[in-house]
Amino acid sequence: MPIPARATRFRPVVLLAALPALLLSLLSPAYAAAPDARPAQSEPVYSYANAIRESVWVDTGLDGDGDGKNDRVAADVIRPREPAERGRRIPVIMDASPYYACCGRGNESQKKTYDADGNVVQFPLYYDNYFVPRGYAFVAVDFAGTNRSDGCVDVGGRSDVTSAKAVVDWLNGRGRGYTSRTGGERATAGWSNGDTGMIGKSYDGTVANGVAATGVEGLKTIVPIGAISSWYDYYFQQGAPLYDSGPEWLSNYVESPEARARCGAVQQRLIDGAPRNGNWTSLWDERNHVPDADKVKASVFVVHGQQDLNVRAKHFGQWWDALAEEGVERKIWLSQTGHVDPFDFRRADWVRTLHRWFDHELLGYDNGIDDEPMADIETAPDRWTTSRHWPPHATDTVEVKPGKGAQAGVGTLGLTPAPRGATEQFTDDPARGEDDWAAQLDTGTPDKAGFVTAPLAKDLRISGSSQVTVTATPTTATAHLSAVLVDLGPATIRDYTAAGEGIVTLPERSCWGASREGDSPCFKETAARTADVDYTVFSRGWADLGTYADPRTERPLAPGRPHTLTIDLASSDHVIPAGHRLALIVAGTDAGLIEPPSAPGRLTLNLRRTTAELPFVGGWRAFAEATRPGAPAAAPRETFYEGLAQRPETHRIPPEKGLIP
Repeated sequence: MPIPARATRFRPVVLLAALPALLLSLLSPAYAAAPDARPAQSEPVYSYANAIRESVWVDTGLDGDGDGKNDRVAADVIRPREPAERGRRIPVIMDASPYYACCGRGNESQKKTYDADGNVVQFPLYYDNYFVPRGYAFVAVDFAGTNRSDGCVDVGGRSDVTSAKAVVDWLNGRGRGYTSRTGGERATAGWSNGDTGMIGKSYDGTVANGVAATGVEGLKTIVPIGAISSWYDYYFQQGAPLYDSGPEWLSNYVESPEARARCGAVQQRLIDGAPRNGNWTSLWDERNHVPDADKVKASVFVVHGQQDLNVRAKHFGQWWDALAEEGVERKIWLSQTGHVDPFDFRRADWVRTLHRWFDHELLGYDNGIDDEPMADIETAPDRWTTSRHWPPHATDTVEVKPGKGAQAGVGTLGLTPAPRGATEQFTDDPARGEDDWAAQLDTGTPDKAGFVTAPLAKDLRISGSSQVTVTATPTTATAHLSAVLVDLGPATIRDYTAAGEGIVTLPERSCWGASREGDSPCFKETAARTADVDYTVFSRGWADLGTYADPRTERPLAPGRPHTLTIDLASSDHVIPAGHRLALIVAGTDAGLIEPPSAPGRLTLNLRRTTAELPFVGGWRAFAEATRPGAPAAAPRETFYEGLAQRPETHRIPPEKGLIP
């Protein structure tokens, strides 16, 4: 069964009405109303143009580059001048990133810029423009080995996480900061009250997950957007390689030129510790945050694209389930985009929600966000619904079973087990993938085994994480498996395979916050890029069959002998409408999304010992009622269906030029 979602647990908020005016002003720097009033939100009452901008180098306590000196990471700070002048301390919003110099942030790839004296001029994105006038400081941290920091990038390891954690410690008076990269003049954060919220997309959000998993004091909330929860699962899934190289590629990409020259030993450790056979090593243990969910003290606001083929949806699902098990305060947004920031798919609602979240978590405002639904879910382009809990409390896992159909390779999907001895065969064709398979679900092609329900009598919602257990007999000593879930019926969806991954960038701009010379709050607008399709692949999973006995170690297969393996599918929230059909496809290499095995061959599925465990809202009864006979099919067609114009393909962090990092 899926881990049940628990109600959010919010810390008690300060009842400002009961405090004297002086204490009110200390606790709420952007609120100056009468002491008997309760604030609804922070307001832009401070000057952005006159804000203090400074750079601090924080001692990490590590010597990653082996030069005999502790590494210092650069933290560029912007904070309103007025609170410090009045003796008030303020909270911090922080984005720690490796991308500030190499690649940029956001849809327009903004980088940090500096004047001739090395003073920061532009902070990428809108966090500074919007939140600094409202009484927050914003801190942009360069990971060790990037931009103006010492040390080396270790791709999610101790150095990366400590780059940000050390700054949280410094903001809380526990760390050492300096006014320069090499000098001895100390810098303190006496202006900070220590309360910190971390935010960031992709690699940035991944490190936010990692810092939260340390349990560091002072980190009150994190907002990971399209973030990794386990670096092994970024490069592999259950032994199947998702890319043709390991973390050393990313390290080399984001490091500063001087870091590349001194960090060869770290690069080699990444190569040695991440073998391409997909075996789980101690390197991956260090970069797996899921087991440390019990240490998380911060609240977590997760945002993820369900069609993200860069940081795939498995990442948010396993992290969310672990946080739920520990009762961590949490909230979630799930879009139909790929690897896209909510600022670029739901801008106004996102900024308003993020503002209220930070006000509640960092300023203690009793603004009601804790009484609102836990989840916002995009059900169609720009159409959103909410769930009080996620997955909904009515969700239960149902064992759905494949069966033999009227023709080879085209089977049934239902509650009745297949008869003993029932089998299906397919031959791994590395040139074909999920789009090819789904387009020919009603045709017995040699590269896949498909199993389909009858047209549904009622809408059927899947919410949460799925698994498919297969018993397969290979003809070769190596084999990769793919399992995908398909909604077979017409729909308009976000075109997540196109450039922009579900959005198109417009020439018009909207402005979010205050400006000064060199730092504008105005960004290009976006709109949904859509496609009309006859089927939607909404969940996927992959595995190397050689991990059947030990998920951490691949071993040669015995040709002609059956092997049983459970494949984890990406978490999803999807409604299959009445009249559509639900399909499960089991096949070999998913072209463009995993690398093929060394010797692709033929596999025979034992249908009696193959099942899908799917989380239906309403459980067994909902599935039984939806699949009762007699429902009309939606838009019946011939045996070929139309999907997206482009094949789904994996993108790495940072992705290819022209895609959103």
